[in-house]
Amino acid sequence: AAHDSNDFELAPDQLRDVTTYLQLLGVVYRRNMDDPKVQEGEQLFHSIGCESCHKSVVMTGEHEISRLENQLIRPYSDLLLHDMCEGLSGRRDFEATKTEWRTAPLWGIGVTEAVNGHTNFLHDGRARNIQEAILWHGGEAQAARDAFITMPASDRAALVAFLRAL
Repeated sequence: AAHDSNDFELAPDQLRDVTTYLQLLGVVYRRNMDDPKVQEGEQLFHSIGCESCHKSVVMTGEHEISRLENQLIRPYSDLLLHDMCEGLSGRRDFEATKTEWRTAPLWGIGVTEAVNGHTNFLHDGRARNIQEAILWHGGEAQAARDAFITMPASDRAALVAFLRAL
């Protein structure tokens, strides 16, 4: 009934104002990028293939707000669908199969606990922390996950330190 109603909670101009506000919110900045452990983690992130889906550098295109056009951003996502295999199987979502998921942006992942009061990750919160989220990766991300598993503990800690700096 709400879909066909003319009784909206927000007037069109209020909706436009809220939308503009959300579009212009700043992204959480990367922290501790001068820390050698974080820098080592960033190199590992790239070397094991995380970058293939979690793109660290993206250029924006055309936008109705000119200040948002042609900006270099660091979302750590390609925002595309990837087959993550049966381990992360869910339900079909429009044209996506039950094993396809859009790459979640990692920017701000390091402040999740402070902002949201938890460290649950993935589409359904099944991973209790960053390490578990990595371990749930399969399908197109299987090789990166396997590389993470076989790393020495100090390398895994460095990679997680990098992610917490985002």
